[in-house]
Amino acid sequence: MKLKIWELSLITALVVTMLFCCVTQGSQAELSEKLVRLHVVANSDSDEDQALKLKVRDAVLSEVEPIIMGASDREGAVSLLAENMDAVARAAGEAVLENGKNYRVKATIAQENFPTRRYDTFSLPAGSYTSLRVVIGGGEGRNWWCVAFPPLCKSAAVEDKSEEYGLTEGEVDLITGETGEYKLSFKTLEILQAIREWFKHKNIGAL
Repeated sequence: MKLKIWELSLITALVVTMLFCCVTQGSQAELSEKLVRLHVVANSDSDEDQALKLKVRDAVLSEVEPIIMGASDREGAVSLLAENMDAVARAAGEAVLENGKNYRVKATIAQENFPTRRYDTFSLPAGSYTSLRVVIGGGEGRNWWCVAFPPLCKSAAVEDKSEEYGLTEGEVDLITGETGEYKLSFKTLEILQAIREWFKHKNIGAL
């Protein structure tokens, strides 16, 4: 049976879309293998707790930056953070106490799904990333994200860090590019992540 022109067009479009999704997902996966995100979760969405979240963020960054200074890749950074997790949690806890709260603070290394996140001069596509996750109190407030390794939280000079930490030109373009191609890549990854979350919610199995 011959296929109609519109059926052939639809099949071709689906194949091209699937190939593009595979390439885009591969690019994000390669990028995620070189980064450690910082994820700070506030106790609540009250103005006071949100302000405290930023105080904890600053304390954690001050503690983390010298720890990972000797790391040349993500694995090395994760290893150093794991060895010093008590110090990271202690720094966060002290910031909480200094600001008049007695919330419990938990710091862990986790694998988390992140949405697309846009910073001042760069963006990170949606996907799964290794993260240093710091939860304040009940952890029911809005989050704060950045990149702990390479240390981009206080410096958005991504290009300056690229060679030092093994980011390829394509990966730098992915997180700093403003072309239609990269915007489409980001949107594709957002859709893929939404589909995965739907399957996860339905207990059907991951894509």
